[in-house]
Amino acid sequence: MADHIWTADDVADHFEEAFRTLRKLPPVKARGYFNAWPDIVRTSREIAAMEPQPMRVWPSAASITRLEQTFDWVLWIEEAERKLVWSRAARVPWKQISGELGCDRTTAWRRWQLALTKIASRLNA
Repeated sequence: MADHIWTADDVADHFEEAFRTLRKLPPVKARGYFNAWPDIVRTSREIAAMEPQPMRVWPSAASITRLEQTFDWVLWIEEAERKLVWSRAARVPWKQISGELGCDRTTAWRRWQLALTKIASRLNA
């Protein structure tokens, strides 16, 4: 990290990747519940008639490491800025974000840029 000069755009890209990685992780389930029923044996005709299941792509170890770094970065900014940065990483529209913040789109964009610049300057220090 020391040889790389961080910019606000780099930090924004890093947060978007972290959000995508977080979505790829398996869901958290309650412990203690399990299924004791036997597996259903299906015929080849039943299998051919079934709806195809979407393929699940698991994140790599390197992307999980970058996600954990991002979790450390959000401690450097305030809570309102955290929500703003994660909302943009999730590609929430500016109109919805500005409505939640109670300001116009340009002000929300400036606050987002300021939060990313704070993180970038801390990484470059």
